[in-house]
Amino acid sequence: MTATTQLPVTLDDVQAARKILDGVIAKTPIEQSRALGRMVGSDVFFKCENLQRAGSFKVRGAYVRMAGLTDEEKARGVVAASAGNHAQGVAVAAARLGIKARIFMPLGVALPKLAATRGHGAEVVLHGHNVDEALAEAERYAEETGAVFVHPFDSPDIIAGQGTLGLEILEQVPNVDTIVMGVGGGGLLAGVATAVKARAKELGREIKVIGVQAENAAAYPPSLAADALVPLQKVSTMADGIAVGRPGQLPFSIIRELVDDVVTVSEDALARALIFLIERSKLVVEPAGAVGVAALMEGVIPNPGTTAVILSGGNIDPMLMLKVIQRGLYASGRFMSVRIMLDDRPGSLAQISRIIAESDANVTRVDHTRIGGSISMGDVAITIDIETKGHEHCELVLGSLRAEGFQPVVVH
Repeated sequence: MTATTQLPVTLDDVQAARKILDGVIAKTPIEQSRALGRMVGSDVFFKCENLQRAGSFKVRGAYVRMAGLTDEEKARGVVAASAGNHAQGVAVAAARLGIKARIFMPLGVALPKLAATRGHGAEVVLHGHNVDEALAEAERYAEETGAVFVHPFDSPDIIAGQGTLGLEILEQVPNVDTIVMGVGGGGLLAGVATAVKARAKELGREIKVIGVQAENAAAYPPSLAADALVPLQKVSTMADGIAVGRPGQLPFSIIRELVDDVVTVSEDALARALIFLIERSKLVVEPAGAVGVAALMEGVIPNPGTTAVILSGGNIDPMLMLKVIQRGLYASGRFMSVRIMLDDRPGSLAQISRIIAESDANVTRVDHTRIGGSISMGDVAITIDIETKGHEHCELVLGSLRAEGFQPVVVH
């Protein structure tokens, strides 16, 4: 950053936001992950914002933005659009401040997030098939009615509120070398970078700030490379909290100046990270909140040193969790589905079951099919779901089946 660059949010703004939030939000805990620390070769800490009010960091920025409204603006009410976390943050802040809130959510929004937003007292209107369509409708409603539009990330107050997370981390992990978090529109990353980089300069030390995106929803890498906003044509990721096709203008102006890097992770890496958090840390985190953990597990952040990872939210639909856990088990070699063609004669299935049992694997489901386009007369197709113990064990099971004359094809 050059000396003449004037950024839209400063450390003073973040510190002022922290005073506004005093007594309103929780100072969420920091938990050390020794298991992940062993993987990366340094101390790793989780900033558990999944335990924040309304289940994510979003209430920080929403409350700061709305607390600064005039009495006349508060009387007009607020409007927002979100698939979940921003909606709940706005709803909680509005209830606390006595402001009427209308939230536009896409038609396919997860039922737990819809119910939670209504439960916090907001009026919810379902509109559009994605967040962008809901956002456009919310802006139209604001222009038509005079309600104050509360943007999820493209606002100085929102950025300053999210930046208070950075101040907390510096207090809880004073020797931190790297802070990692997910990034969608960029409000959280921009706010944390603003606070952390300014404090690091005062302390005379370097602290890296790294953003992480799902590779199928990664608008920041091309935008940073072009030094201009580059919208994505398509966004497809389980991490709905960061499924943003176009960076925010204000966050982008900060991120390109202050953030050290923005990296990406695959969907399989995300699924593995969620299972790791459940099994090893006993933490329920939504996919968007787990991308930083995925990045460390995949080794895409070299030499991070003492690291703090922001687990930005825990609002996950149980049905999505079921699918993610299954995908994560497949990705880590702990679950395998194979399809085998064999003669339709007595004893064939029993022989396969014996081989699998002798390989110390466990059959969880069998599908036995005699009819289908690829199945010849006298043949049968068997699809078997098998619980395994890792990729090497998968290969052992497959090798044992082949050694007995079978030709298993892995379908998952």
